[in-house]
Amino acid sequence: MFVMLTQDLSKGFQSWKDMYLENEEEFKALGGRMVFAGSEKENDNKMLVIIEFDSPEAMKAFATHEELRAKRAAAGAILESNVLTHLSDLSFQGTP
Repeated sequence: MFVMLTQDLSKGFQSWKDMYLENEEEFKALGGRMVFAGSEKENDNKMLVIIEFDSPEAMKAFATHEELRAKRAAAGAILESNVLTHLSDLSFQGTP
């Protein structure tokens, strides 16, 4: 299942990216795979992420993982600004 997340940042995208790279293996162990992450060209504090989760349970495990939530917040993620959109089951990567 694919989801799109938009989020505001307080410390710019590089801080969030560094945090993600330091915790990537833990994220993967929870059943998540980063498809894309980036900030707006004109505003480094607005980001978009596309994530593929193994299941709804994997997404819930990530969303409720308190240690990762704290690390994301410390890296500048304004968690209350998250907007999560579930993408269609017809979503795909590359050319099928």
